[in-house]
Order: sequence, then structure tokens, then C-alpha cells
Amino acid sequence: MTTTFDHEQVQSAERTLSLGTWAITAGAVLYSVLTVTPLVQQVTPDAWDWTGPILPIVVDSAVVIVIRLDSVVSRLGMRGGAWPALLRWMTGLMTLLLNIGNSALAGDLVGVAVHAVAPLLLIVTAEAGLAYRRALAEGLTKVKREQDAERERSRAEQKAQARAAREDREAREAREREDREREEDRRERREREAREHTWRMQQEQAEREDRQAREQREHEARMERERTERAAVENAAEQAREDREQAARSERLARERQAAQRREHPVQAAVHAPVPAPVAPAVDVDRARVLSAPTALVNTPVNTLAPAVNTAASAVNTPGVNEGERVSEAVARAIIADPVNADQSVRALAHMTGWSVGWVSARRAEARKDDSPAVA
Repeated sequence: MTTTFDHEQVQSAERTLSLGTWAITAGAVLYSVLTVTPLVQQVTPDAWDWTGPILPIVVDSAVVIVIRLDSVVSRLGMRGGAWPALLRWMTGLMTLLLNIGNSALAGDLVGVAVHAVAPLLLIVTAEAGLAYRRALAEGLTKVKREQDAERERSRAEQKAQARAAREDREAREAREREDREREEDRRERREREAREHTWRMQQEQAEREDRQAREQREHEARMERERTERAAVENAAEQAREDREQAARSERLARERQAAQRREHPVQAAVHAPVPAPVAPAVDVDRARVLSAPTALVNTPVNTLAPAVNTAASAVNTPGVNEGERVSEAVARAIIADPVNADQSVRALAHMTGWSVGWVSARRAEARKDDSPAVA
């Protein structure tokens, strides 16, 4: 605001100087025409008296030209050189001499002084106006330089502010971009960890399902084997029981036939009575019953005493298996678990089944363990 106000003041002062200079010039020119014309007419033939105003007009025109051009040149901040100064001083002196000439010739000093006022004022005003205009031009130049410098500083500050704002914006965008990149990295890492966790869970689930399926298959296979073994044991036990019943029936029929023969032939029975043979252990009978049915007792004739007795004795003492042979595991388990053979020794059962003493002992222990809850 201060720079703008000074510039307006300078322009206002220049306008005031211009108006004052032209007012003084116009008055001096008019006064010069009125004063110089009588002097020119005195030295001019009467026929040419009408040319009297031409000379002061010409001189005053030169004064106007000098003042006008000096104002323009000084406003441009330049100097016209020596000739404009010579023209300015020459027109001024001519105007002064023409104005005081009539009074000087008459010896009127007061008239000289009075008529010298306007020309001197015009000369001094022209010189002062020129100095003022140069000073105003320098002032305007200075003001313009200051305004240009202020505008340059303003532009520099604006550029600096724009550059700082741009740098701040770029830094903010860089920070935001870095934040977005970090957030993107964190999100990708979380997604990758989630995918890996899901994959691990799926793998563990698949392994767990495979293990459960494998255990289920193994369990079902084990249950199937156990059912098969139980069915085999039950079938063997049933077969052994049927064999024992069949053997018991055959033995009972043989005893009944022997008793009937003794009743019919008591003397012959006493004569031909065989020497009592040592009674074979019950394990041999049971082993024989399990291995084979005593068909010899069934096919023995009723009316012969000795063969029936010998057949019965042979049936009681029949061995179970040949040396080096053994029955199947299911049949052996059935023989060991049969209550009829509960009083037999382990060695006798091993001989009946053909299995080792240790195996028979272990199976007997298992059978007793299984029978304990039932007895309780």
C-alpha cells in the first residue's frame, strides 16, 4: 500500500508541475506578444506594422517546444545534450531582451524590472521544471524498481511457498504411499498366514480323517477277525459238544449191550471177563471224542461178549492224535475250555491237542479268567 501511494503522489506532483509550467508559459507568451510587438513596430516600416506579433510568437513557440520536449525526455529518464540546453537558454534570453528592450531604450529601469519578471520566471520555471521532472522520473523509476523488486520478492515468495507446498504435498503423498504399501504388505502377510493356517488345518483335518478312517478300518477288521474267531470257537465247541454227546451215547449203548449180555450169559461172562485194564484218563476219551466218533462201538455185534468188552476198552484208551500232529487252534481252545477237562493236567491237554505246554497253560489261564465273572 505504501508503494502504491507514493507512486500516486509522484504522478500528482508531475501533473501539478505540468499545469503550472504551461500556465506560466501561456502567460509569459501572451505578455511577451503584448510587450514585444510595440518594440518590433518601432523598428519596422509602417507598412509592415502588422508583422510585429510574428517575432514574439516565433520566440515563444521555441520556448514551448523546449519546455515540451524537455518534459518528455526527462520523463523518459534521458538527457537531450548540449543543443537543447543552448536552445533553452537562447530562447529565454531572447524573450528577456525583447521584453525589456523598449524600457531599456527609454532608460526606464522600473520598466526593465517589470518587463523582466515574466521572461525570467519562464526561464527559471523551465530549468526548475526540467530538474523536477528528472527527479520525478528518477522517483518513478525508483518506485517502479521497488515495485518490480516487491513483485519479484512476492513472486519468489509465492514460488517458494508453492515449492514448499509442493514438497509438503509430495512428502505427504510419499508418506501416504508408504503407509499404503505397508498396510498392503501387512494385509498380504495376514492373508498369506491365513491361507497357510487354513492349508495346515485342512492338512491336519485330512490326516486326522485318514487316521480315523484307517483306525476305523483296522477296528472293523479286528472286530471281524474276533467275530470270525468267536464263530470258529463256538463252532468248534459245538462240534466238540456234539462229539462228546455222540460218544456218550455210544458208550451208554455199549454198556447197555454188555449188561444185557452178562445177564444172558453170566457164566461165560465171568470166564471170559478180561483183566481190568488201567482206566485211561478222561482226557484221552475227550480227545478221541473230539477227533473222531467211536464208530467201532456202534458196529460191535450184540451177541458176542468178548469183542464188545474189548471194543469198549479200546474205545476208552484210544489216543487223541498221532505223534507230531496237532488239532486246529479253535478245536484246541474248545477242548481246553470244556468243563469236562477241567481236572486234566496241562501236560495231558497238551498231549490231547498236540500244542505246547506253555501255549496250553496260557489258554487255560485265559479260559479261567473268562469264566470267573460268569461264576461270580
